[in-house]
Amino acid sequence: MNTTDKSTHANPNKNRTPRHRAREFALQGLYQWLLNNEPAATVAKHIRSAHGFDKADSEYFTELLNGTIAQSVELRETLAPTVDRPITELSPIEHAVLLLGAWELKNKIEIPYRVVINEAVELAKSFGGIDGHKYVNGVLDRMAGKLRPDEAAADAKR
Repeated sequence: MNTTDKSTHANPNKNRTPRHRAREFALQGLYQWLLNNEPAATVAKHIRSAHGFDKADSEYFTELLNGTIAQSVELRETLAPTVDRPITELSPIEHAVLLLGAWELKNKIEIPYRVVINEAVELAKSFGGIDGHKYVNGVLDRMAGKLRPDEAAADAKR
């Protein structure tokens, strides 16, 4: 965990809605899945027993974790043209954050793409390396242009 980012750690409950907490736990689950290659059900069971899980949106956590794992091959193929190196060379945190963000961009069109990107950036700031959030922001911004061209174009005109 990145301990140099004082903004998130000074007040750990700041802006931590149940949905944001679901994303945090889904990120932790994806990290575990990437490192250990365990079945999604095993990962979910482990994460659900973690301290603080009761404050997360449990349904959204399940949808995020299971959806991202189920679509991981397709999501990696979609991400590949927007990253500057093989996805397997990314840190596991950046890899997991990008998978989560890509899944939300693709499957949750009711969530504005700027919200998806912001949430992913916040996760990268909290859990990733020093400048990982900048990388995540750039990759997901390019992806939003491909997955949601109308929304991105309308946003660019503002």
